[in-house]
Amino acid sequence: MSRGAVVVQQARRADLPELAAVAAATFPLACPPSSTPENIAAFIAENLSEERFGDYLGDPERIVLVARDGEAIAGYAMLIRGVPDDDDVQRAVELRPAIELSKIYVLPERHGAGAAAALMAEALQLATTQGFRSVWLGVNQKNERAQRFYRKHGFAVNGTKTFRLGAGVENDYVMVRPV
Repeated sequence: MSRGAVVVQQARRADLPELAAVAAATFPLACPPSSTPENIAAFIAENLSEERFGDYLGDPERIVLVARDGEAIAGYAMLIRGVPDDDDVQRAVELRPAIELSKIYVLPERHGAGAAAALMAEALQLATTQGFRSVWLGVNQKNERAQRFYRKHGFAVNGTKTFRLGAGVENDYVMVRPV
């Protein structure tokens, strides 16, 4: 099946069912092998449901983007304005104001088709036009594929933090790039 060019736009309420399905399909792929299925399922239920995405769309501090190739959502990204109170992140993100690239996921069958790069380009453009001086993100220390992608887009490791995954705790790098 041939696909058209990737188009990135802000998510709408009509996208919620498909967005939640894409999130549930892609999140486990970014988890390290040590993550239990129970912890992954708990995270998805708590953070990636239609209801939660509905909350995210209504939150003025968040921007949810979808990448479409044709009619289908190939991937999504979420930006969150600011830096949380987490001491590790506070130390790692020095250039302020900052915006977090909280999520950027693409369906595996769409990898290599430009959706992730298009989402990243739009996220960085939004950060620039909205006056942020840096973009930061957390990435699992064992997710080398994602780290390569982020380095390719100008991010560098500037610290570490923990990430609660259900009842478990994972170790992340904090990566930052100026805009």
